[in-house]
Amino acid sequence: MPEDFNSRVIREVRENDGRVGPPFEGAPMILVHHTGAKSGTERVTPLIYFPDGERYLIVASAAGAPNNPAWFHNITANPRITVEVATSQGAQTEQVVAEEVVGEQRDTVWARIVQANPGFGEYAKKTDGIRTIPVVALTPA
Repeated sequence: MPEDFNSRVIREVRENDGRVGPPFEGAPMILVHHTGAKSGTERVTPLIYFPDGERYLIVASAAGAPNNPAWFHNITANPRITVEVATSQGAQTEQVVAEEVVGEQRDTVWARIVQANPGFGEYAKKTDGIRTIPVVALTPA
């Protein structure tokens, strides 16, 4: 059975000090460990992150789908999570608390995110106003 997309990205992050191939080539990657809100099953989701002081920002874009991704629901229900972050010193594992960034602060960081990675702006257009794409701050616990 062929390796699925997320499994391939997770493997690349772990084996190559955070460097991955297309479509995330050159982007800083984080592996978000989260517990299924209904199932209780631990899952790992690879995401692009944006440094923001001591915290990491991640985007619940779901590539512009009409609904938020499952991982967003899971970390909303269980916000104390573990992440694997690729750094210049190799991967490090951290305990973090996830919190949605809202209001004016969200608008400010969203502008920075779209400037750094215009693809997220394209995802927002694809939602046709059905939803505002959430931004989540991961703060070390």
